[in-house]
Amino acid sequence: MYEHLETAKNTEGLKRVVVDPVSRVEGHGKVTLLLDAENKIQQARLHIVEFRGFERFIQGRPYWELPVLVQRLCGICPVSHHLAAAKAIDQLVGIDPENLPVTADKLRRLLHFGQVLQSHALHFFHLSSPDLLFGFESDISKRSIIAVLAAYPDLALQGVKLRKYGQEVIRVISGKRIHGTCAIPGGMNKTLSKAERDYLLEDIDQIIAWSLASVALIKKVHCANLPYNDEFATIRSNYLGLTKPDGALELYHGGIRAKNAQGDTIIDHIDYCHYNDYIHEEVRSWTYMKFPYLLAMGKENGWYRVGPLARVNNCDYINTPLAEVARVDFKAHTNETMVHSTLAFHWARLIETLHCAESIKMLLHDPDIMGQHLVEQGEKRYEGIGVIEAPRGTLFHHYQVDENDIVTKANLIVSTTSNNMAMNESVRQVAAEYLSGQELTEPLLNNLEVAIRAYDPCLSCATHAMGKMPLQIELINAEGKLIDKLVKHSNGQFDRNKS
Repeated sequence: MYEHLETAKNTEGLKRVVVDPVSRVEGHGKVTLLLDAENKIQQARLHIVEFRGFERFIQGRPYWELPVLVQRLCGICPVSHHLAAAKAIDQLVGIDPENLPVTADKLRRLLHFGQVLQSHALHFFHLSSPDLLFGFESDISKRSIIAVLAAYPDLALQGVKLRKYGQEVIRVISGKRIHGTCAIPGGMNKTLSKAERDYLLEDIDQIIAWSLASVALIKKVHCANLPYNDEFATIRSNYLGLTKPDGALELYHGGIRAKNAQGDTIIDHIDYCHYNDYIHEEVRSWTYMKFPYLLAMGKENGWYRVGPLARVNNCDYINTPLAEVARVDFKAHTNETMVHSTLAFHWARLIETLHCAESIKMLLHDPDIMGQHLVEQGEKRYEGIGVIEAPRGTLFHHYQVDENDIVTKANLIVSTTSNNMAMNESVRQVAAEYLSGQELTEPLLNNLEVAIRAYDPCLSCATHAMGKMPLQIELINAEGKLIDKLVKHSNGQFDRNKS
């Protein structure tokens, strides 16, 4: 059921409220609250309850399968995994990003801009706009794209068409809107024809206009309820992402930059192939998702946020004119160096949407985009690391292979994983500020989900390694009765409870 109330096990005198599942996000998660007799919240946690194990089952496969296999992590952001894997296996055939054929590089960038555009449009218009347009505690019947279509038909249709255009960019380049294949070791498998280029150019000016209008919309919505929207679910954090060498916003390939909450630089333009010297991960017993942190700052203080807010905070400028004007306006919204408002993720996300639309137009007019030289190959290597800015943030794919080209080790740090601690902190902030001491109702509990949705989490992407959380398998018969349950604990021991 959507939410239920029960007495918490092993927690004497406390009630346990569960929001299960968290809705309008990709994947499955739940929020648990522990309350005392006066409804004061004693604990609030976001639990990721899926276990998928991609890091394990791609081991033993030939490396050239990886860009196809890892796309199956997600149907929303498969291109991000496709390209991150491709960048990693480029290195296995001896090709660094700067040595990729120019046309292949620009085709990948075009593909990536289409991916970010469609994903951002999906999240804002389909998943988050009901909360922003109707109110966080509106009737549940209002919280869907269907309600937005009824109340704001022109706006909703624009959102649908923005996403459709991004998917068309993906289809033209990779053959399918979802799980297409185009990036191969050292390049791309097809060029762009003049007819395909002209087809994509037909609507690009309208797409830019709609993207610009969406930035104006989110600014209006955000600023209409201040300071509430600046303070809701807001936390002060470190920020991490890729930038170009001159500090410009970069979504496809750059160096790692991290800043603290005051805007001071922690690391700048670090080669992402050395990410493990700067970023480590820990696991906790109550979730399948890991907790990355900056090694220099330690586990307690080194957690950080990624994604649109982090990227717009970290970059010095955006190299497309309309998006740069929007960025300057966005940063002027606060007296601080960094924008910390969690709901400002939406604003930053739509600035990036505008940047993607402008960048697509620039690439479609670039003569290199229809070049014929698509593949390069160098000297074989045994390790490859690909990093890209996925819609939700910095995405790491790290592979090792043996002399037979078989994958022996894989590590993925997915964008949502990096936001894990931040989402938990935002959930705690909302629980303490807006829910504690009140009678909890379904509309009130939606505030917790609004905080989580701001990060646009892809929970299915982020759950790969088991960590310390027990793995539980239940067998239920046709009547819904539990007939067998098997639990594997972090120490490797099994418990079975057979009915």
